[in-house]
Amino acid sequence: MPRRRYRVLMACLALAMSLPAAVSAQEAPARPAIDAPELAALGPYPVGVADTEFVQPGQIDPLQGGVADRHLTAKIWYPAAKPGPGTIYRSAMTGESGKDVAFTVPGIATPDAPGARGRFPLVILAHGYGNVPEALSWLGENLASKGYVVVAPAFRDPPITIRTAAATAGPIARRPLDIVFLTAEAQRRARAGQGPFAAADPGHTALIGYSMGGYGVLTAAGAPLDPGLADMGHGALAPYVAGGPRQGDISIADLKAVVAIAPPSDVRGIKTWANPSVGAIRTPTFFIVGSQDHVVGYDPGVRTLFEAEVAAPRYLLTFREASHSIALIGAPPEMRSSFWDEDWFEDPVWRKDRLLAVQAHFITAFLDRYVKQDATKAAYIDGLVPHSDDGKWADAPAGRYAGFSSGAPAATVWKGFQPSRASGMSLDYKPAR
Repeated sequence: MPRRRYRVLMACLALAMSLPAAVSAQEAPARPAIDAPELAALGPYPVGVADTEFVQPGQIDPLQGGVADRHLTAKIWYPAAKPGPGTIYRSAMTGESGKDVAFTVPGIATPDAPGARGRFPLVILAHGYGNVPEALSWLGENLASKGYVVVAPAFRDPPITIRTAAATAGPIARRPLDIVFLTAEAQRRARAGQGPFAAADPGHTALIGYSMGGYGVLTAAGAPLDPGLADMGHGALAPYVAGGPRQGDISIADLKAVVAIAPPSDVRGIKTWANPSVGAIRTPTFFIVGSQDHVVGYDPGVRTLFEAEVAAPRYLLTFREASHSIALIGAPPEMRSSFWDEDWFEDPVWRKDRLLAVQAHFITAFLDRYVKQDATKAAYIDGLVPHSDDGKWADAPAGRYAGFSSGAPAATVWKGFQPSRASGMSLDYKPAR
């Protein structure tokens, strides 16, 4: 064998051996299944990923008291200049024993890949209580491939197995404060052209939050904190509650859209917002929930929030019979050893890859419509029949047809869905008053 060919072969073998065994980028949760709706497909950009740290000085620790600098790490997914080999994320979440269970997630993003040319909207992606950014990699990577810079912080929640008022105070106090600070700092770094933030457009910002992250993004978008939270967590929220001297600091500049996935209207019986609650939000909002979500509730619950947000155009996507675990990746093998561990990730009724694909489809349409001002995406979310099962497509080809509905006027099957796959959901819309 010629020496040059031998060196190339050895280099390829070394690269293959450097990746974790038997895991490929094709298995990444960001790659939708073959029956995914149209807009779930990956976009035209390769994806890069970088890690960074944010430091907010002089913060009250809601768990221990005292004042110290708050350090948060974050994943940044961004459009890359050229394809790369992908990656394997390594993370951990609290297991049934109360100890962390380590797991891996395959990804399509390449660490520290050179960024693509252009300016791309900025998205802050906030995980739920006890979750980690890697469990939302499916969405971060998917959006980055479509021309968004996605920042997903790790909030360092106490273990969810510690069910005390003091432990709960940490996420309640810190989620909105962290989101507001991180967004402002990401916007500042974007304006300064720093690292992967250089490609972000701070003038077009969106927030996405799941569960406790949903509470955080709705608060950051304008829902006023209840004064009853002033004494919680060693007074960390006291200046920011409704009527407090720094209430106005809980705000996001240049906010164009909010996505709230299974957000709580209260946390373990603790009221979070003062009147008018989410009625104060004036940013277009997309709510997503399962009708059998017994963690945050449906009606009353997330549907109640949808109805109450009267000052903004809003949508409500409901997965009928789905529960709370709708936004994280499917359970990694390491998290399948006990029911408690697996229940972090899996829904009792819906296929997880189906849940993620449908959400990717609608979140893409919503962000493109309201953040990128792409009017062509309005047809994917506006004017749809409320119940997906009621859609008709008289001229659809017979059999197992894989093509996507073109929507009105040819069909009322939801635009972008295969005729046999638009079922089990509803989409409600209400304009701002």
